[in-house]
Amino acid sequence: MAEIQSYTMNFGPQHPAAHGVLRLVLELEGEVIQKADPHIGLLHRATEKLAESKPFNQSIGYMDRLDYVSMMCNEHGYVLAIEKLLGVEPPIRAQYIRVMFDEITRILNHLMWLGAHGLDIGAMTMFLYCFREREDLMDLYEAVSGTRMHATYYRPGGVYRDLPHTMPKYQESRFRSKKDVDRLNASREGSLLDFVEAFTDKFPGCVDEYETLLTDNRIWKQRTVNIGVVSPERAMQLGFTGPMLRGSGVEWDLRKKQPYEVYDQLDFDIPVGVNGDCYDRYLVRVEELRQSNRIIRQCVDWLRNNPGPVMIDDHKIVAPTRVEMKDDMESLIHHFKLFTEGYCVPEGESYAAIEHPKGEFGVYLVSDGANKPYRVKIRAPGFVHLSAMSEMVEGHMLADVVAVIGTQDIVFGEVDR
Repeated sequence: MAEIQSYTMNFGPQHPAAHGVLRLVLELEGEVIQKADPHIGLLHRATEKLAESKPFNQSIGYMDRLDYVSMMCNEHGYVLAIEKLLGVEPPIRAQYIRVMFDEITRILNHLMWLGAHGLDIGAMTMFLYCFREREDLMDLYEAVSGTRMHATYYRPGGVYRDLPHTMPKYQESRFRSKKDVDRLNASREGSLLDFVEAFTDKFPGCVDEYETLLTDNRIWKQRTVNIGVVSPERAMQLGFTGPMLRGSGVEWDLRKKQPYEVYDQLDFDIPVGVNGDCYDRYLVRVEELRQSNRIIRQCVDWLRNNPGPVMIDDHKIVAPTRVEMKDDMESLIHHFKLFTEGYCVPEGESYAAIEHPKGEFGVYLVSDGANKPYRVKIRAPGFVHLSAMSEMVEGHMLADVVAVIGTQDIVFGEVDR
């Protein structure tokens, strides 16, 4: 019988399951992992130092590049930290819009995670199913901000503009017949809120489809049950947050425990796991899809019945409207000065944390009274989760590394920064 040999193996950084640019140095006894050493920094761009070299308002869009599948949630943490320093509170309508888009972003994130995680461990169909719904939600990003990625929709004092009364529509082409276009545009005839409402009606059925494919699937359970088990006590010691912590059975969610914006006025549940394995974390995230859908529907109902301002009335912070800018030279100069020089923020320090789709995303700012932050420190959940990689894969097989990377839901924009 052949002896079991010891190996040292590189996993990544070009491996498609490395979720970006992760290099793992694995020490193996045969196919059993003894140790995993994550090597990071290949996507390092000095985000915090870049933010210290620019006016406060110029870094809002750059936050989208951290976790680039949860764009507006990154903006939210940064904008909340600025608002704490400025001592301003956005109008209630703006708070509801922010919460609605936070939950839209949570669904976007979890759909990307579910599709990619499925693709990594053999459930290839999931990717196609998840991207079907993601396309509708990306259209919402585009409708309010004009872009699918660097939205810069959240601003200190509110949001860039109110929700539009029309939705972009598909056009007839040689690739799409009139019949197909009419079907695709059926829910786009009204306002953005009409479109979101139609989405919330159909989405629970879509989640049922995902669960039909995966939840009781024998192969899926073989790849995820009892893999990467983390006890509740150890999860807290490691600094886990978000679905990684709740999957281990700890009911901790900033939206409930330290409510911000209008989360304390909304009705939703916090799903938690039992065993703390990859399968429980999958179940937690799938249930979060349903709970986010509930929150979005409540926001739609409130926003329909409560018109109002979406930005504070403070010309020191808020730019003139496009209409004013085109008619009045003073407004044009004001707009130019605001976006090139920004505004001076009172001296002090603040920390703002939100319940990001991946966990606690926090931004710590120090201001010396100038128009640029003196210090910026970002608390990215993925960085903390990655530090537990070695103990989560120890004793497992080589193929289980892919399942553990997937369950951590890592994006390297925020890890490397």
